[in-house]
Amino acid sequence: MKLNENVVKGKWLEIRGEVQKAWGRLTDDELDKTEGDAKAIGGLIQQRYGEAQDKYGKKLSDILKRFESKKTEAATDIKKALGK
Repeated sequence: MKLNENVVKGKWLEIRGEVQKAWGRLTDDELDKTEGDAKAIGGLIQQRYGEAQDKYGKKLSDILKRFESKKTEAATDIKKALGK
């Protein structure tokens, strides 16, 4: 695995962990199948919990927003490591 793949994988594991804290019945396998797609994660929550988007949407959005700045930081770190 390359440096950027490690960073991406690490961030996904963090996001997945936060989603699982909020919705504990979701499994690693189920979340991995979403490939980090917010709509797919939302659909999974809706399917498992029967929650409407207005119930889970803000909570999921807040989780993903917390990691948005980390994504930018990770991209900067990768560029620095690659000398760009």
